[in-house]
Amino acid sequence: MEERETPDDLDERWRTDLAGWGIPAEIAAAARSDPWEHSPARFGERTDRALAVPEGPTLLRAAEALPPGGSVLDVGAGTGAASLPLARLGGLIAVDTSAAMLAELEVRAGRLGVPVRPVLGRWPDVAGETPPADVAVAAHVVYNVPDLSAFLAALTAHARHRVVLELTHRHPMSWLSPLWAHFHGLVRPTRPTADDVAALARRLGYGVRQEERPAPLPRFPSLEAMAESACRRLCLDPARAEEVVAAAVELDMWPVLRDRWVTLWWDTA
Repeated sequence: MEERETPDDLDERWRTDLAGWGIPAEIAAAARSDPWEHSPARFGERTDRALAVPEGPTLLRAAEALPPGGSVLDVGAGTGAASLPLARLGGLIAVDTSAAMLAELEVRAGRLGVPVRPVLGRWPDVAGETPPADVAVAAHVVYNVPDLSAFLAALTAHARHRVVLELTHRHPMSWLSPLWAHFHGLVRPTRPTADDVAALARRLGYGVRQEERPAPLPRFPSLEAMAESACRRLCLDPARAEEVVAAAVELDMWPVLRDRWVTLWWDTA
């Protein structure tokens, strides 16, 4: 990044780089299911693991700034893995585009006795109807956000004490790049990355701090689970799973390398 680059420059580069991850229309047309869809049940399993063993820098940095009985705004909350494990959580504002994800989150919050205000919609479109909180978190969301500057600004404006982001160092679908080339002859991008998020946040004037670690769990429990996921992401017929297994072995992709998870945070007061 050069010093003369403005926030607008960095925002536009992010938007352009992210658009490069789109799936060509002719490939998407063959998909049997939505290649971008996420399973609420699988997300729920991740949240249950996080509740059983709460750990990692994202939870730590959020907890540092959370007063006893404090409130958290979780944007792109999913089923609550980045917020429900916080021990001093007194209230949760959960924003997500999926009603099914929010329903799973509310079930778990009810068991914990945590009051939840669900907000169905996309951030920052729903920022105007969302109250502020002591801490704002957004975990594994920003690679779905083309207008990153507006996203970060609205998140910061809603956090009384701290903003905490968690994301993979590279685009979360980067592990599939060799298979995209193998099955579709398509070369996938190498950007944007977490470094681009940090650079933009700093240009916006936020005092960004950063910490990295390996992902706490393998991406897939088995080669078969990997192949099933890859077929959906690659818009392949599920019947081609054995071809995907063979290609992954040939390309030395198994086991899938663990991602590097990055935590970015900055104080707002």
